[in-house]
Amino acid sequence: MARNKEALVLLLDVGPSMHGVLQEVKNICSTLVHKKLVYNRSDEVGIVLFGTKETCNELAKELGGYKHVTVAHDIKVVDEGTSQALQNLPAGSVPGDFLDAIVVGLDMVIRKFGNTKGKRRLCLITSAQYPLRDPPEGTKEDQVDTIADQMKRHDIKMECIVFREPGVHHNSVMEENDRLLYQFRNRSVAKVVQVDSPTSLLGALKTRNVLPVTVFRGDLEVSPNFKIKVWVYKKTAEEKFPTLKKYSDKAPPSDKFASHEVKVDYEYKSVVEPDKVVPPDQRIKGYLYGPQVVPISSAEWEAVKFKPEKGVKLLGFTDRSSISRHHFMKDVCLFIPEPGNTKATLAVSAVARAMHQMNKVAIVRCVWRQGQGNVALGVLTPNISSVNNVQDSFYFNVLPFAEDIREFQFRSLSSLPSSSQPTEEQQEAADNLVKMLDLAPPGREVLKPEFTPNPMLERFYSYLDLKAKQPDANVPPLERCLRRITEPDPDVIDQQTPLIQNLGKAFELKENPKKNKARTQERLAYVDAGDQAKSEAETSAEKDGVLEALYPPSENAGQIRDLNPVQDFEAMLAKRSSSTWVQKAIEEMQKYTAALLENSREGDNYQKALECFAALRKACIIEQEPEEFNQFLTKTYERLKGNAANFFQLLSSKNISLISKQEAPDSDVTEEMARSFYLKQEAASQ
Repeated sequence: MARNKEALVLLLDVGPSMHGVLQEVKNICSTLVHKKLVYNRSDEVGIVLFGTKETCNELAKELGGYKHVTVAHDIKVVDEGTSQALQNLPAGSVPGDFLDAIVVGLDMVIRKFGNTKGKRRLCLITSAQYPLRDPPEGTKEDQVDTIADQMKRHDIKMECIVFREPGVHHNSVMEENDRLLYQFRNRSVAKVVQVDSPTSLLGALKTRNVLPVTVFRGDLEVSPNFKIKVWVYKKTAEEKFPTLKKYSDKAPPSDKFASHEVKVDYEYKSVVEPDKVVPPDQRIKGYLYGPQVVPISSAEWEAVKFKPEKGVKLLGFTDRSSISRHHFMKDVCLFIPEPGNTKATLAVSAVARAMHQMNKVAIVRCVWRQGQGNVALGVLTPNISSVNNVQDSFYFNVLPFAEDIREFQFRSLSSLPSSSQPTEEQQEAADNLVKMLDLAPPGREVLKPEFTPNPMLERFYSYLDLKAKQPDANVPPLERCLRRITEPDPDVIDQQTPLIQNLGKAFELKENPKKNKARTQERLAYVDAGDQAKSEAETSAEKDGVLEALYPPSENAGQIRDLNPVQDFEAMLAKRSSSTWVQKAIEEMQKYTAALLENSREGDNYQKALECFAALRKACIIEQEPEEFNQFLTKTYERLKGNAANFFQLLSSKNISLISKQEAPDSDVTEEMARSFYLKQEAASQ
């Protein structure tokens, strides 16, 4: 087998106790197959069902026994047949024996691969609620040891997922089954996970294997004379969507070796000479510094780069309480002692346990690789192992620098008038709502992070498989289990309906009329419904202060004049004597700017027109009127591009283009469209 190729056998319990979650079992296994089709197309998968009325496996034919175990899909490279076999899971009518299923799955792997090396894995999903048959010789514990010895000999690992709903009463049979499964774990051949909800079942199976790659291998420098050899791995990382690529259908259908790859070439042309291509040796990067562009060559850029030495240095220790949880940034890493290094293991364990006893954390300076352009400042938190054969380690989180921290000043609730303060009844109703929706009630945790799958990814892979079979298929509705992740639990809502009704009765509910446009200034101003007369004065003063901060006042607040057109425009916006005043100010500025360009001689009005364009663009973003500016710029360009080409080149150099969606949500222009506006207009005119 290839180094990264995996052979997996799914051992699925379809007996009566699993009927309620068969759909979730199909979903989780289908997602696993879908991901293998995307990331690991050479992996092989087999499917064994137990609890079926029929019996169909090689061991039953050759040796007898192993009843109610059916091989639904032989070990083959993943394809549509694998996915189809999972969609046709039958509902079994007899209790299943998971030890028989494990033996059948183990036999399939050994028959297929023999003693060849490679990654082999069994995955068992069962409720483990029914008694197992007695072996012909010895005890069940002896049988488990025999199976574990075979798994070790052939380097086969197993993943056991035990599903039991919260209401199921534990009896002696379940305790015995659990003991047997944990015996596999104690023999270091299996991992056992217990879940109690269909949603947790979806996240219990590892649907994609990620190879462990070290971020850093080197010394944890406590002092120049004391260094500990450590390896650093990523503990958590955001799972991204598969990269979408562009493919071309221009290749002939008969060409089986066509890659359908789309190649993109870029050409840089001079603004002065549009027909001339600028070669790489004549191009240079630059930074905007005020109104000018400062060119910086690659040699200069390399000279000013910070080039620290690779390494991790301990800066000191601090109380755990002094590091806020919300300061943690980026992904979590795991510091472990160098494998096989006894001294490093003892040193890491001693430091970690001392930190744990003293409730301390360590601050470290990290440079993961030589030539890295930045330094990470982070905190090491001790991770004391509770398992004998697992070493102590550290969790690492990146801490922010002063520039990375955002300080937001929000208005205090105590500053509101007494009529807007909650009453005791209202506060109690709100407290009850929080208690009702607690995701971690005593004795049980709902939506455990380690067992909660990403609903967007789950739905994406499901839809990708559907589109592969039906290219014209529409997006299906959200499935029940994924809905439980994205929406409140309907069972909890139904049980606590009186509490929700009390919350509605405690507060006066009014219909919120929909406004045409939510102005920035209106969103910033606060209106107190309980004290109308007082609030009108406060709101007026507050609104005036906001407007004065955005638009400085001017003596000419009714028209735009030649002396200070930008200040006159901003004064008109601040005046707002009627609901149409903002629209009037924008129209006046558009007329004035257009007149400047039409009456310009040899560009004498270009600088003033540039300032007017910049002020108009800023105001349209603040006032959420992007279409007004975009239409004005487009029409002006179409009308004057022949006579004022230099002016539009000036606008382009100052990045004054269309207002994009990123700047104003009401805009229909994408960032790419705004960036390439002048280029596309020039191409269309040629």
